[in-house]
Amino acid sequence: MRFLLFCFAIGLGAEEYVLGPDSHRQPGVPQGKVTKHEWTSKIYPGTVRDYWVYVPAQYKAGKPACTMVFQDGVSFVNESGAFRATIVFDNLIHKGDMPVTIGVFINPGVVAGGRYNRSAEYDAVGPRFPTFLIEEVLAEVAKTYNLSNNPDDRAISGSSSGGNASMNAAWTRPDVFHRVLSFIGGFTNLRGDHIYPSLVRKMETKPLRIFLQDGLEDVNVYSNYELGLALKHANYDYKVVIGTEGHNSKHGSAILPDALRWLWRDYPKPIAKPAGGIRHFLTNNVIVDDDPGWQLVSDGHKFTEGPAVDAQGNVYFSDIPNSRIHKIAGDGKVSVFRENTGESNGLMSGPDGRLYACQSARKRIVAYTMDGKESVIASDANCNDLAINPRGEIYFTDPTAKRVWLVDAKRNKRVVHEGILFPNGIRFSPDHAFLIVADTLSRWIWSFSVQADGSLTNGVPFHRLEVPDEVENGPLRGGADGMTVDAEGFVYVATKLGIQIADPAGRTVGILNKPDAGDPSSVVFAGTGLQTLFVTSGSKVYRRPVKRKGTLPWVAVTPPKPRL
Repeated sequence: MRFLLFCFAIGLGAEEYVLGPDSHRQPGVPQGKVTKHEWTSKIYPGTVRDYWVYVPAQYKAGKPACTMVFQDGVSFVNESGAFRATIVFDNLIHKGDMPVTIGVFINPGVVAGGRYNRSAEYDAVGPRFPTFLIEEVLAEVAKTYNLSNNPDDRAISGSSSGGNASMNAAWTRPDVFHRVLSFIGGFTNLRGDHIYPSLVRKMETKPLRIFLQDGLEDVNVYSNYELGLALKHANYDYKVVIGTEGHNSKHGSAILPDALRWLWRDYPKPIAKPAGGIRHFLTNNVIVDDDPGWQLVSDGHKFTEGPAVDAQGNVYFSDIPNSRIHKIAGDGKVSVFRENTGESNGLMSGPDGRLYACQSARKRIVAYTMDGKESVIASDANCNDLAINPRGEIYFTDPTAKRVWLVDAKRNKRVVHEGILFPNGIRFSPDHAFLIVADTLSRWIWSFSVQADGSLTNGVPFHRLEVPDEVENGPLRGGADGMTVDAEGFVYVATKLGIQIADPAGRTVGILNKPDAGDPSSVVFAGTGLQTLFVTSGSKVYRRPVKRKGTLPWVAVTPPKPRL
């Protein structure tokens, strides 16, 4: 169900918004209990904050309760304030208009001495804030109360930047939150929130229900229009309500009861992932009509990497810490292909039918025959990933030295490019005219012209990826990792946001959701007709049928002329 509602009163003065009966205490309605707590965060070091837990009178410890998180908690939990959320909860739960729901009202953190963390937490884009909510505060509340882990049972809300934080939390972690309620949110370039209308159009849809409120006099109102239109084009279950007020809580507090009714309507019916609208690239060009989503193929490994396809469509992947290479056959059966692989990382089949591997622990490149016999191809090679052309020449990335190397047909080794911050995944374009190299420490995939003598020219950062505003453990870590290409020259890259798809002109046009909460490491086309994507992600390997068709990486094919 989709709505785009506007209340125009230009020239007639602002509408008067008053709190209705659901925002006042009513006789005979049981009252929930509110307790105040303090939390010192590790994810946001040095920050201390208050938070409140509301438990409805109907809560029973034997039955998991729904949960709703509010940013700027004191503004919502205060019974004499504007929103009076606990009073509204009491009335709506009593009427059966919303399920039994525990409210968690959280203030932004403050560092001793007066450093206020509100914008750093609420306006940021990426996993840090939702991770804080999930792993710190909600985990602490769950020690006392029986909270449902079903994301359909979880909602999140806030006002202004708190609305931004709510959108970010659900968008980043739809495995935890499915319901979003944003009041006067400003999806503008404060700390990257302006990216959401673009991400909604580019990314695979998520099972979310989203309510946006704003006012005609609010400077941020146009960002809500824009986000609402993006949600419409992607076919989301959403509602945008625009009143006549400015950046305040008058309108939002008056409609809070109805907004909650809309957000929880049809409960406990699950919130489905929308099929995607007519302007959605993934729906029309990548995802199959009867899409099963990501399917688990193999689990129980330590860290999977380097998926490679052979001429029969079988997949090989590395389990680096276990020094093992596995094979996934066409029937889905997983077997061990080779033990004691020197912590092999990147893999690639060659035109000679052998499987080539980067042995990171032994700093060399080897080739395996199908019976597992190993031959050394290059020594003193700090190889992370590799690409092989029809002549059997090998290009490989050396991230620590910031180099791209060539091992020619005579097994001579030379540097062909130097200076990319962290060269990682490496592949050819379908026709092998260009070599593309992922830079993990930036948002770019580099493109080079491949010359007849193997040298690289015309190197530029060409394919522009989307990168989360907040990334952990280093600047812009979370950019591109392993990648593959389809027969039309589109590049598929494993990133923190998911499998990003860049067109031949260098634009990111679509992003497939990550298979799980972890970060995917690489991707390959394999299976029947090369129309299944296989993704390595942490301890697991997943697959998914798609409309697009891949290529055998060592075979040069001519792609169609790109649409520019």
